[in-house]
Amino acid sequence: MNDPYLVIKNLTRNKLRLSFNSFAILIAFFIFGVLGALNSAFNAGIELSADDRLVVVNKINFTQPMPIAYVNKIRAIKGVNQVTHANWFGAYHQDQRKMIVAFAVDPTTYLKVYSDFLLADEQYKSWLNDRQGMVVGERLANAKGWKVGDLVPISSNIFSKVDGSHVWDMRVSGILKGKDKQADTNFLIFHYKYFIETQTFGSDWIGWVALTTDHPSLNETVARSIDKQFANSAYETETSTEKQFNKAFIEQLGSIGLIISSVVFAAFFTILLLVGNSMATSVRERTREIAVMKTLGFQAPRVFGMILSESLMLSLFGGLVGLGLACYTVTVVSAMPELRTMLPNLVLSGSIVLQAVFYMIVLGLLTGILPAVRAMRLNTIEALSRG
Repeated sequence: MNDPYLVIKNLTRNKLRLSFNSFAILIAFFIFGVLGALNSAFNAGIELSADDRLVVVNKINFTQPMPIAYVNKIRAIKGVNQVTHANWFGAYHQDQRKMIVAFAVDPTTYLKVYSDFLLADEQYKSWLNDRQGMVVGERLANAKGWKVGDLVPISSNIFSKVDGSHVWDMRVSGILKGKDKQADTNFLIFHYKYFIETQTFGSDWIGWVALTTDHPSLNETVARSIDKQFANSAYETETSTEKQFNKAFIEQLGSIGLIISSVVFAAFFTILLLVGNSMATSVRERTREIAVMKTLGFQAPRVFGMILSESLMLSLFGGLVGLGLACYTVTVVSAMPELRTMLPNLVLSGSIVLQAVFYMIVLGLLTGILPAVRAMRLNTIEALSRG
């Protein structure tokens, strides 16, 4: 009769208690996995931002335009590597309630600045040569069922064409992929010139400028130089790193990270109290058994290890099942078209899994350490003499 056998027998002797404890831990790690994936999805744009990429917007508000002449002026600043510009289009396809992220961009420079996206060479050449061409992100293309060569009517809820229509006919020139699994490819980009030549207002205006610097160490210097150049002009600028820009945009929704952390902490604190009390009760009920084991030659460290192993096994069993359910839930939910549009980066990443396993071990140690210490220090004679 070896120690693992005894640990399993002790763990499963009260099946009702085991079920309740396992379910409580399962729920805690299910919440941790789902909310962790949700938090990661919200912060994916921040985490995947390039260290050397800056964003220039109108100082009043990033929704206000800037003159396109700013692009060449920014390009001439020392320390600037690549420069591109973009306009928000306010797009939708057929159903106005289902928005599509779409940017009118300069096709010759956009993918040089955003080099973390991949487009086949032949598709890129086709896009350059087709004024009505658009490049669609892989996730958006899959959600809509679009393929290269499809002619798709894209509407805008902001802009209108000179003929009074709000529909731009665009041809899918290529499918854009992200280098990273969590890269957001739920968008499309099309020619700025096609956009600017056909709409009724906003000619020669851009929404924002994106650029890369020669080295991340130059970011602050370049940002100051850009804002200084346009200071006191009719269109002053505010330049920040892409990380800062994305973080500020996310924070408009509220402190998502704080909300999620609070929920997870509350769940774990509750589980810690419940399971810790249950483990302590279980060991107290076996006081005489533990005394008998010591009488039979079980050394104190061995008893300590068995009790702690019992706690760790309980935590890992419930935690892994809960994490598995979280993984399944995230996979199913992320495949839903509606949520895929809102949260294209919803993935249970390896880092979240590793964190979860670490917390399972910590939970097992915290709930088992005191009962294990008491069992190790148990006085055999006093325990055997109890009623």
